[in-house]
Amino acid sequence: MQRVAVVFGGPSSEHDISILTGLQAARLISQAGKEVLPLYWDRSGAWHLVPLESEARDFIDGAPKQAVRVEPVLGPDGGWRTTKGLRPKHHRPEAVLSCFHGGYAEAGGGRAIFDAMALPSTGGSLYAGALSVDKLSFGATMAAAGLPTLPRIALGKGQRTPDFDGPYIVKPRFGGSSIGIEIVEDLATATGLTKQSVHLAAGAVIEPYRPDLYDLNIAVITHPEFRTSYIEKPLREGDDSFYSYRDKYLHEAGLNRAPREMPAPISDDLADRIRSLAEQVSDLVGLGSLARLDFLSDGEQVFVNEVNNIPGALSLYLWPDDAPSQLLLGALDQAVASFRTGQEIAGFARGEALRAAGGIAGKLATLGTPTR
Repeated sequence: MQRVAVVFGGPSSEHDISILTGLQAARLISQAGKEVLPLYWDRSGAWHLVPLESEARDFIDGAPKQAVRVEPVLGPDGGWRTTKGLRPKHHRPEAVLSCFHGGYAEAGGGRAIFDAMALPSTGGSLYAGALSVDKLSFGATMAAAGLPTLPRIALGKGQRTPDFDGPYIVKPRFGGSSIGIEIVEDLATATGLTKQSVHLAAGAVIEPYRPDLYDLNIAVITHPEFRTSYIEKPLREGDDSFYSYRDKYLHEAGLNRAPREMPAPISDDLADRIRSLAEQVSDLVGLGSLARLDFLSDGEQVFVNEVNNIPGALSLYLWPDDAPSQLLLGALDQAVASFRTGQEIAGFARGEALRAAGGIAGKLATLGTPTR
Protein backbone atom coordinates (compact mmCIF):
# COMPACT_ATOMS: atom_id res chain seq x y z
CA MET A 1 0.00 0.00 0.00
CA GLN A 2 1.60 3.24 -1.16
CA ARG A 3 -1.22 5.80 -1.49
CA VAL A 4 -3.50 6.57 1.45
CA ALA A 5 -6.35 9.07 1.84
CA VAL A 6 -6.72 10.62 5.29
CA VAL A 7 -10.23 12.05 5.65
CA PHE A 8 -11.37 14.45 8.35
CA GLY A 9 -13.87 17.20 9.19
CA GLY A 10 -17.44 16.27 8.36
CA PRO A 11 -20.88 17.29 9.66
CA SER A 12 -20.43 17.01 13.42
CA SER A 13 -20.09 19.01 16.62
CA GLU A 14 -16.67 17.34 16.87
CA HIS A 15 -15.59 18.80 13.52
CA ASP A 16 -12.61 20.68 14.99
CA ILE A 17 -11.28 17.65 16.86
CA SER A 18 -11.53 15.62 13.68
CA ILE A 19 -9.32 18.18 11.90
CA LEU A 20 -6.67 17.86 14.60
CA THR A 21 -6.72 14.07 14.41
CA GLY A 22 -6.57 14.08 10.62
CA LEU A 23 -3.66 16.51 10.36
CA GLN A 24 -1.59 14.49 12.83
CA ALA A 25 -2.40 11.18 11.16
CA ALA A 26 -1.59 12.51 7.68
CA ARG A 27 1.89 13.59 8.74
CA LEU A 28 2.60 10.33 10.53
CA ILE A 29 1.69 8.27 7.47
CA SER A 30 3.73 10.57 5.24
CA GLN A 31 6.73 10.16 7.53
CA ALA A 32 6.33 6.39 7.10
CA GLY A 33 7.03 6.85 3.39
CA LYS A 34 3.50 6.71 2.02
CA GLU A 35 1.89 9.14 -0.40
CA VAL A 36 -0.93 10.91 1.46
CA LEU A 37 -4.09 12.56 0.16
CA PRO A 38 -5.31 14.81 3.03
CA LEU A 39 -9.03 15.27 2.34
CA TYR A 40 -11.11 17.77 4.29
CA TRP A 41 -14.93 17.59 4.35
CA ASP A 42 -16.06 21.09 5.30
CA ARG A 43 -19.12 22.13 7.29
CA SER A 44 -21.12 22.92 4.14
CA GLY A 45 -20.53 19.43 2.70
CA ALA A 46 -17.81 20.31 0.17
CA TRP A 47 -14.60 18.27 -0.13
CA HIS A 48 -11.11 19.73 -0.42
CA LEU A 49 -7.67 18.30 -1.05
CA VAL A 50 -5.50 20.27 1.38
CA PRO A 51 -1.73 20.70 1.69
CA LEU A 52 -0.02 18.11 3.86
CA GLU A 53 1.71 20.87 5.86
CA SER A 54 -1.60 22.54 6.82
CA GLU A 55 -1.92 23.75 10.41
CA ALA A 56 -5.00 23.78 12.65
CA ARG A 57 -5.32 27.57 12.40
CA ASP A 58 -5.66 27.31 8.61
CA PHE A 59 -9.13 25.77 9.08
CA ILE A 60 -10.63 28.37 11.41
CA ASP A 61 -12.63 29.97 8.57
CA GLY A 62 -13.04 26.82 6.48
CA ALA A 63 -10.71 25.16 3.99
CA PRO A 64 -7.16 26.57 3.70
CA LYS A 65 -6.53 29.03 0.87
CA GLN A 66 -4.27 26.55 -0.92
CA ALA A 67 -6.95 23.82 -0.89
CA VAL A 68 -8.25 22.34 -4.14
CA ARG A 69 -11.98 21.56 -4.46
CA VAL A 70 -12.69 17.92 -5.25
CA GLU A 71 -15.86 15.87 -5.49
CA PRO A 72 -16.46 12.26 -4.51
CA VAL A 73 -16.79 9.70 -7.28
CA LEU A 74 -18.79 6.55 -6.55
CA GLY A 75 -18.42 3.21 -8.27
CA PRO A 76 -15.75 0.56 -8.76
CA ASP A 77 -13.21 3.22 -9.77
CA GLY A 78 -14.31 5.67 -7.10
CA GLY A 79 -12.27 8.29 -5.32
CA TRP A 80 -12.15 12.07 -5.67
CA ARG A 81 -11.69 14.28 -8.73
CA THR A 82 -10.95 17.96 -9.11
CA THR A 83 -13.87 20.19 -10.07
CA LYS A 84 -12.01 22.76 -12.20
CA GLY A 85 -9.96 22.62 -15.36
CA LEU A 86 -10.39 21.01 -18.75
CA ARG A 87 -8.85 17.78 -17.56
CA PRO A 88 -10.11 16.98 -14.06
CA LYS A 89 -7.60 14.93 -12.09
CA HIS A 90 -8.83 11.70 -10.54
CA HIS A 91 -7.44 10.74 -7.13
CA ARG A 92 -7.90 7.12 -6.13
CA PRO A 93 -6.10 5.92 -2.99
CA GLU A 94 -5.54 2.29 -2.08
CA ALA A 95 -7.21 2.74 1.31
CA VAL A 96 -8.83 5.41 3.50
CA LEU A 97 -7.90 6.30 7.07
CA SER A 98 -11.07 7.71 8.61
CA CYS A 99 -10.55 10.44 11.21
CA PHE A 100 -14.20 11.51 11.47
CA HIS A 101 -15.48 12.12 14.99
CA GLY A 102 -19.18 12.17 15.80
CA GLY A 103 -22.09 12.84 13.46
CA TYR A 104 -23.26 10.43 10.81
CA ALA A 105 -19.78 10.18 9.31
CA GLU A 106 -18.47 8.25 12.33
CA ALA A 107 -21.83 6.50 12.75
CA GLY A 108 -21.25 4.41 9.65
CA GLY A 109 -22.00 7.13 7.08
CA GLY A 110 -18.36 7.60 6.18
CA ARG A 111 -17.89 3.85 5.81
CA ALA A 112 -20.94 3.68 3.53
CA ILE A 113 -19.47 6.38 1.26
CA PHE A 114 -16.13 4.61 1.00
CA ASP A 115 -17.78 1.25 0.39
CA ALA A 116 -19.67 2.89 -2.48
CA MET A 117 -16.32 4.09 -3.82
CA ALA A 118 -14.98 0.52 -3.57
CA LEU A 119 -12.31 1.73 -1.16
CA PRO A 120 -11.20 -0.06 2.02
CA SER A 121 -11.52 2.19 5.08
CA THR A 122 -10.68 2.06 8.77
CA GLY A 123 -13.07 2.46 11.68
CA GLY A 124 -14.77 -0.92 11.84
CA SER A 125 -17.89 -1.91 9.96
CA LEU A 126 -20.79 0.37 9.08
CA TYR A 127 -22.84 -1.47 11.71
CA ALA A 128 -20.16 -1.05 14.37
CA GLY A 129 -20.20 2.69 13.73
CA ALA A 130 -23.98 2.92 14.08
CA LEU A 131 -24.04 0.91 17.31
CA SER A 132 -21.09 2.76 18.83
CA VAL A 133 -22.65 6.23 18.59
CA ASP A 134 -26.11 5.14 19.83
CA LYS A 135 -25.75 5.08 23.60
CA LEU A 136 -29.17 3.54 24.15
CA SER A 137 -28.67 0.66 21.72
CA PHE A 138 -25.09 0.10 22.86
CA GLY A 139 -26.12 -0.07 26.51
CA ALA A 140 -28.96 -2.47 25.69
CA THR A 141 -26.57 -4.69 23.73
CA MET A 142 -24.16 -4.86 26.64
CA ALA A 143 -26.95 -5.63 29.10
CA ALA A 144 -28.40 -8.32 26.81
CA ALA A 145 -24.97 -9.96 26.65
CA GLY A 146 -24.76 -10.01 30.43
CA LEU A 147 -21.88 -7.54 30.65
CA PRO A 148 -21.81 -5.18 33.64
CA THR A 149 -23.24 -1.77 32.72
CA LEU A 150 -25.23 0.93 34.47
CA PRO A 151 -28.96 1.06 33.66
CA ARG A 152 -29.76 3.50 30.85
CA ILE A 153 -33.12 4.59 29.49
CA ALA A 154 -34.34 6.99 26.81
CA LEU A 155 -35.78 10.42 27.58
CA GLY A 156 -38.57 11.98 25.57
CA LYS A 157 -42.02 11.00 24.36
CA GLY A 158 -43.10 7.67 25.71
CA GLN A 159 -40.29 7.56 28.26
CA ARG A 160 -40.70 5.18 31.15
CA THR A 161 -40.07 6.03 34.76
CA PRO A 162 -36.54 4.97 35.67
CA ASP A 163 -36.20 2.17 38.19
CA PHE A 164 -33.13 3.89 39.64
CA ASP A 165 -32.96 6.97 41.83
CA GLY A 166 -31.39 10.33 41.07
CA PRO A 167 -29.19 12.20 40.75
CA TYR A 168 -29.02 11.45 37.04
CA ILE A 169 -26.50 12.04 34.32
CA VAL A 170 -28.12 13.16 31.06
CA LYS A 171 -26.33 12.44 27.77
CA PRO A 172 -27.08 12.92 24.08
CA ARG A 173 -28.22 9.56 22.75
CA PHE A 174 -26.11 10.00 19.63
CA GLY A 175 -22.60 11.40 19.42
CA GLY A 176 -19.40 11.58 21.40
CA SER A 177 -18.74 11.04 25.08
CA SER A 178 -18.14 14.62 26.25
CA ILE A 179 -20.46 17.14 24.60
CA GLY A 180 -23.91 18.05 25.95
CA ILE A 181 -23.68 16.07 29.19
CA GLU A 182 -25.47 17.38 32.30
CA ILE A 183 -25.98 16.19 35.88
CA VAL A 184 -29.42 16.79 37.41
CA GLU A 185 -31.18 15.88 40.63
CA ASP A 186 -34.58 14.79 39.36
CA LEU A 187 -36.43 13.43 36.33
CA ALA A 188 -38.38 16.63 35.68
CA THR A 189 -35.18 18.61 35.25
CA ALA A 190 -33.74 15.91 33.00
CA THR A 191 -36.86 15.96 30.82
CA GLY A 192 -36.79 19.76 30.65
CA LEU A 193 -33.24 19.67 29.33
CA THR A 194 -34.35 17.74 26.26
CA LYS A 195 -36.38 20.79 25.20
CA GLN A 196 -33.58 23.28 25.84
CA SER A 197 -30.30 21.71 24.78
CA VAL A 198 -29.41 21.56 21.11
CA HIS A 199 -27.21 18.57 21.87
CA LEU A 200 -30.20 16.58 23.15
CA ALA A 201 -32.59 17.46 20.34
CA ALA A 202 -31.97 14.24 18.42
CA GLY A 203 -32.45 12.09 21.51
CA ALA A 204 -31.28 11.77 25.10
CA VAL A 205 -30.61 9.07 27.67
CA ILE A 206 -30.26 9.08 31.43
CA GLU A 207 -28.45 6.81 33.81
CA PRO A 208 -27.67 6.99 37.52
CA TYR A 209 -24.95 9.45 38.43
CA ARG A 210 -22.43 7.74 40.67
CA PRO A 211 -19.90 10.24 42.06
CA ASP A 212 -17.89 7.30 43.47
CA LEU A 213 -17.10 6.05 39.96
CA TYR A 214 -14.16 7.22 37.89
CA ASP A 215 -13.19 6.73 34.24
CA LEU A 216 -10.83 4.04 32.98
CA ASN A 217 -10.09 3.85 29.26
CA ILE A 218 -8.39 1.28 27.06
CA ALA A 219 -7.79 0.97 23.31
CA VAL A 220 -7.75 -2.18 21.21
CA ILE A 221 -6.10 -3.59 18.12
CA THR A 222 -8.18 -6.27 16.45
CA HIS A 223 -5.90 -7.33 13.56
CA PRO A 224 -3.99 -9.54 12.94
CA GLU A 225 -4.62 -10.59 16.54
CA PHE A 226 -6.38 -8.96 19.46
CA ARG A 227 -4.27 -6.65 21.63
CA THR A 228 -5.03 -4.11 24.33
CA SER A 229 -3.25 -0.86 25.15
CA TYR A 230 -2.27 0.62 28.47
CA ILE A 231 -5.21 1.44 30.72
CA GLU A 232 -5.48 5.14 31.53
CA LYS A 233 -7.28 6.93 34.32
CA PRO A 234 -8.25 10.37 32.95
CA LEU A 235 -8.14 13.12 35.55
CA ARG A 236 -10.92 15.65 35.91
CA GLU A 237 -9.93 19.27 36.34
CA GLY A 238 -11.22 21.58 39.04
CA ASP A 239 -14.72 20.71 40.19
CA ASP A 240 -15.75 18.81 37.05
CA SER A 241 -18.18 16.01 37.92
CA PHE A 242 -17.25 13.98 34.85
CA TYR A 243 -14.46 13.78 32.28
CA SER A 244 -15.40 16.79 30.16
CA TYR A 245 -14.68 18.15 26.68
CA ARG A 246 -12.42 20.74 28.33
CA ASP A 247 -10.48 18.04 30.19
CA LYS A 248 -9.94 16.09 26.97
CA TYR A 249 -9.23 18.62 24.29
CA LEU A 250 -8.65 22.19 25.41
CA HIS A 251 -4.94 21.88 26.02
CA GLU A 252 -2.22 23.32 23.81
CA ALA A 253 -0.77 19.84 23.23
CA GLY A 254 -4.25 18.36 22.72
CA LEU A 255 -5.53 15.02 23.91
CA ASN A 256 -2.01 13.59 24.04
CA ARG A 257 -1.24 15.77 27.04
CA ALA A 258 -4.64 15.78 28.73
CA PRO A 259 -4.29 15.06 32.47
CA ARG A 260 -4.18 11.32 33.15
CA GLU A 261 -2.52 8.55 35.13
CA MET A 262 -1.09 5.86 32.86
CA PRO A 263 -0.85 3.06 33.61
CA ALA A 264 -3.91 3.55 35.82
CA PRO A 265 -3.24 2.86 39.50
CA ILE A 266 -5.58 -0.14 39.74
CA SER A 267 -5.24 -3.73 40.91
CA ASP A 268 -4.04 -6.47 38.58
CA ASP A 269 -7.41 -8.20 38.99
CA LEU A 270 -9.33 -5.10 37.88
CA ALA A 271 -6.97 -4.57 34.94
CA ASP A 272 -7.45 -8.18 33.82
CA ARG A 273 -11.23 -7.82 34.01
CA ILE A 274 -11.11 -4.66 31.90
CA ARG A 275 -8.97 -6.37 29.25
CA SER A 276 -11.35 -9.33 29.16
CA LEU A 277 -14.38 -7.06 28.86
CA ALA A 278 -12.66 -5.05 26.13
CA GLU A 279 -12.26 -8.21 24.05
CA GLN A 280 -15.89 -9.21 24.61
CA VAL A 281 -17.18 -5.75 23.68
CA SER A 282 -14.97 -5.62 20.60
CA ASP A 283 -16.37 -8.92 19.41
CA LEU A 284 -19.98 -7.94 20.12
CA VAL A 285 -19.76 -4.60 18.32
CA GLY A 286 -17.36 -5.56 15.54
CA LEU A 287 -14.79 -2.89 16.31
CA GLY A 288 -11.80 -2.08 14.14
CA SER A 289 -8.30 -1.40 15.38
CA LEU A 290 -7.53 1.64 17.56
CA ALA A 291 -11.07 1.96 18.93
CA ARG A 292 -11.27 3.13 22.54
CA LEU A 293 -13.47 1.59 25.23
CA ASP A 294 -14.53 3.59 28.27
CA PHE A 295 -15.27 1.99 31.62
CA LEU A 296 -16.43 3.25 35.02
CA SER A 297 -15.10 1.83 38.27
CA ASP A 298 -14.89 2.40 42.00
CA GLY A 299 -11.74 0.30 42.25
CA GLU A 300 -13.68 -2.92 42.80
CA GLN A 301 -16.68 -2.93 40.49
CA VAL A 302 -16.31 -2.13 36.81
CA PHE A 303 -18.99 -1.14 34.29
CA VAL A 304 -18.87 -0.92 30.51
CA ASN A 305 -19.74 2.71 29.79
CA GLU A 306 -19.24 3.62 26.12
CA VAL A 307 -17.17 2.79 23.08
CA ASN A 308 -15.55 5.26 20.71
CA ASN A 309 -15.25 3.69 17.28
CA ILE A 310 -12.98 6.48 15.92
CA PRO A 311 -11.54 8.15 19.04
CA GLY A 312 -9.77 11.48 19.34
CA ALA A 313 -6.13 11.22 18.20
CA LEU A 314 -7.07 7.62 17.27
CA SER A 315 -5.97 6.65 20.81
CA LEU A 316 -2.33 6.63 19.71
CA TYR A 317 -1.28 8.06 23.09
CA LEU A 318 -2.45 4.84 24.77
CA TRP A 319 0.25 2.86 22.94
CA PRO A 320 3.54 4.45 24.13
CA ASP A 321 5.55 1.32 23.30
CA ASP A 322 4.40 1.23 19.64
CA ALA A 323 5.43 3.48 16.76
CA PRO A 324 2.37 5.66 15.95
CA SER A 325 2.83 5.36 12.20
CA GLN A 326 2.92 1.55 12.42
CA LEU A 327 -0.32 1.56 14.41
CA LEU A 328 -2.00 3.55 11.65
CA LEU A 329 -0.59 1.35 8.90
CA GLY A 330 -1.77 -1.71 10.81
CA ALA A 331 -5.31 -0.33 10.92
CA LEU A 332 -5.14 0.28 7.17
CA ASP A 333 -3.89 -3.28 6.58
CA GLN A 334 -6.91 -4.53 8.52
CA ALA A 335 -9.23 -2.38 6.38
CA VAL A 336 -7.80 -3.87 3.19
CA ALA A 337 -8.06 -7.44 4.49
CA SER A 338 -11.65 -7.07 5.72
CA PHE A 339 -12.72 -5.24 2.55
CA ARG A 340 -11.80 -8.19 0.37
CA THR A 341 -13.99 -10.42 2.51
CA GLY A 342 -16.84 -7.91 2.28
CA GLN A 343 -16.59 -7.85 -1.51
CA GLU A 344 -16.99 -11.62 -1.64
CA ILE A 345 -20.15 -11.43 0.47
CA ALA A 346 -21.56 -8.60 -1.66
CA GLY A 347 -21.52 -10.89 -4.68
CA PHE A 348 -24.04 -13.30 -3.13
CA ALA A 349 -27.21 -11.98 -4.84
CA ARG A 350 -27.25 -12.92 -8.51
CA GLY A 351 -30.68 -11.73 -9.67
CA GLU A 352 -32.81 -14.70 -8.58
CA ALA A 353 -35.45 -12.45 -7.00
CA LEU A 354 -35.58 -10.24 -10.12
CA ARG A 355 -36.09 -13.20 -12.44
CA ALA A 356 -38.90 -14.50 -10.22
CA ALA A 357 -40.62 -11.14 -9.83
CA GLY A 358 -42.60 -10.98 -13.06
CA GLY A 359 -43.99 -7.63 -14.23
CA ILE A 360 -44.19 -4.56 -12.01
CA ALA A 361 -47.48 -3.53 -13.62
CA GLY A 362 -49.15 -6.65 -12.28
CA LYS A 363 -47.86 -5.97 -8.81
CA LEU A 364 -49.13 -2.37 -8.89
CA ALA A 365 -52.57 -3.52 -10.00
CA THR A 366 -53.04 -5.53 -6.81
CA LEU A 367 -52.04 -2.69 -4.45
CA GLY A 368 -55.00 -1.36 -2.49
CA THR A 369 -57.23 -4.22 -3.55
CA PRO A 370 -59.12 -5.54 -0.51
CA THR A 371 -58.75 -9.21 0.25
CA ARG A 372 -61.45 -11.48 1.65
